[in-house]
Amino acid sequence: MKLRGIGVGAMMYGLGYGYARPDFSATDIELAPDGTVTIWNGASELGQGLTTLLCQLVAQELGIPYEDTFIISADTGRTPDAGPVSASRSTYVQGNSAIKACRDLKGPLSELAGELLKVDPDRLIYKDGLVQDQEDPNRSISFHNLAGEMHKRGRRVRGSGYHNITTADVDPETSQGDAYASYAWASQLAEVEVDTEMGLVTVLRLASATDAGKAINPKMVEGQIEGGAVQGLGFALMEEMKVEQGEFKNAKLSTYLIPTAADVPMVEPLIVEVFDPTGPYGAKGVAEPATIPTAPTIFNAITNATGKRVRSTPASPERVLRLLGKLEEEEEETQLTFEDMPYPEP
Repeated sequence: MKLRGIGVGAMMYGLGYGYARPDFSATDIELAPDGTVTIWNGASELGQGLTTLLCQLVAQELGIPYEDTFIISADTGRTPDAGPVSASRSTYVQGNSAIKACRDLKGPLSELAGELLKVDPDRLIYKDGLVQDQEDPNRSISFHNLAGEMHKRGRRVRGSGYHNITTADVDPETSQGDAYASYAWASQLAEVEVDTEMGLVTVLRLASATDAGKAINPKMVEGQIEGGAVQGLGFALMEEMKVEQGEFKNAKLSTYLIPTAADVPMVEPLIVEVFDPTGPYGAKGVAEPATIPTAPTIFNAITNATGKRVRSTPASPERVLRLLGKLEEEEEETQLTFEDMPYPEP
């Protein structure tokens, strides 16, 4: 018999490290005579699209084409420390530091542009490859020409930005306080099919709504949401670390199962934009938020289909059959306490 069920899951997640742990990023940018800009940022590109995003932010802030930006990342000899790529912090922290670097460079840029255009530097805006008077757009200079003049006159052509979201620790007695600078939100809905004879759980479709703050690059956000859902599916149904006496027993991809293309259901990525005033142009991280609700969502769908509650991961065929009473329960493993563990004599 095959049973179908629908489940819903939701999560709230603190972005970054929080709890008084160092959480900062630094970025440098350098202006070339031809108007191109090089970005120096220490964060690693893991395929999540961070380098693309930083180039987009810099291009937007300086009003130049994306193609005029270049980036050097994760070079310990040349790039400033941007902190690790983890805790869904990269867009939020490193994006802010990149924007601050641009604004630092805008100081000398606007000063020279004001001299050349005979206008108050505070009235200048950067848009469409031009630096122009916002009250009289006809009074402008191209960013390319301004960059050349900056070099000819020996002006400062490098900007630096530093952003710190380290928060104070929570109250040690009440555990109350703003432990994180910002929070992420996500909700998912899954439809599953449970084969009661084989114990197989098949996810038929999954919809994932994730709050991105502001989607700087919607395609990349959709990719993060889809990738997170697939990773969460693996956690729910396949992935299991088997450790015996401290030894990892299934350390190969042939024995440690992860989803393949054949296992991935239709995933509908839903971008929710709730502007975050503390993020770069309102953006924040989406990677882990798109992963965390998936397993609870699938387990709730299994419960809806079978009336039985899954209480451990993964929901493998063997566990599902035990859940349905079609296999005997495993013998309970002996749990060692700290008092049981042998310690060497001093």
